[in-house]
Amino acid sequence: MISENVIIGRNPVIEALKNDREIEKLLIGKGAEGSITKIIGMAKDKQIPIYQSDKITLDRIAAGGNHQGVVAYASAYSYAELEDIYALAKAKGEEPFIIILDNLEDPHNLGAIMRTAECAGAHGLIIPKRRSCGLTEVVAKASAGAIEYLPCVKVSNIGQTIDRLKEDGMWIAACDMGGVNYYNQDLTGKIALVIGSEGTGISQLVRKKCDYIVSMPMVGKITSLNASNAAAILMYEVRKQRDGK
Repeated sequence: MISENVIIGRNPVIEALKNDREIEKLLIGKGAEGSITKIIGMAKDKQIPIYQSDKITLDRIAAGGNHQGVVAYASAYSYAELEDIYALAKAKGEEPFIIILDNLEDPHNLGAIMRTAECAGAHGLIIPKRRSCGLTEVVAKASAGAIEYLPCVKVSNIGQTIDRLKEDGMWIAACDMGGVNYYNQDLTGKIALVIGSEGTGISQLVRKKCDYIVSMPMVGKITSLNASNAAAILMYEVRKQRDGK
């Protein structure tokens, strides 16, 4: 049985792209020709990730359906706008508290971060369109329902988005090595926390745009934390400081 978020066949995929359905990624069969060129062009215009795949994989995903060399994964949930995050903060009578994920690719980590963010009182998440996990069914399950309440904004450029947030009066704190211990940093007011990917962390360009870097002391044999664990620690430090404790 095909998942409702999987679109197979050239014409259905073209129609989905025409109608601006949110597509997470495309799988294209190796050596596919004809209208596949049009599909690739449309996907590139929309900055949708494209991956080559073999026929066996496409056949398995299509579950016997006629995929014609193309499979699209649509988002399981709709995305929000930055204004939606601001509106949620205003409705709660609070300063905006945003989580920015820089190229986080693991859906379980994304879901876990969404779950903690909702519990800690964050008003929304921002993720990039490329090199990042989107709102898939796996993310929804890992979020334990938080995906229903927490706005998630997908942007073309994290650096430009940080510039926009700064213009709106936000302070940007990146979680990375070589910074101030997180419990010694003022994290009150309008704040956005930047969490990097599991493997490469935060990009240098994004790091340079942040107002300050916060780190967690590592006194054991292992010198790094899982992205969702690090995010949880920082989010609850923001919660602690907001509560004045």
